[in-house]
Amino acid sequence: MIKTDPKIYFIMGVSGCGKSTIGSLLAKELKIPFYDGDDYHSKTNVKKMASGQPLTDEDRIGWLLKLNELALNKREEGAIIGCSALKEAYRQILDANLQENARWIYLSGSFEDIMNRLNQRKGHFMPAELLKSQFETLEIPQKAIKVSINMPPDEIVNRILGLI
Repeated sequence: MIKTDPKIYFIMGVSGCGKSTIGSLLAKELKIPFYDGDDYHSKTNVKKMASGQPLTDEDRIGWLLKLNELALNKREEGAIIGCSALKEAYRQILDANLQENARWIYLSGSFEDIMNRLNQRKGHFMPAELLKSQFETLEIPQKAIKVSINMPPDEIVNRILGLI
């Protein structure tokens, strides 16, 4: 049996873990496009999060389906998609019908480290106060490359490149 290289890399983790930064750098190294899942949220979801309310599973379903459609459309050329993907059920929606073309990368960090990052971040719709609810929702993935965020971005990317 010929092993097929994955074409879609999902970079996941709570808000502030570095999905956009690492996803962009990794995309440059792999010469494939990066898509930030935040850009695919509905205006209603963004408004809800900006007001300090966590999203429900029902709020997320349309967003997850849009990102799955994006992944399916990009599986031949390849892509990196940054998305929180906090629950296993969300990850199943995201990689539906991708078979071996999907690979997960989990950016792992402590609540304190990520809260420090969020408190320094400017201009993002996600308030730091919602981090607690994200950690409460997070189901750590079993089938993912797990990488600590406690390194400089280039080291994180090099670690990922060595593991994919």
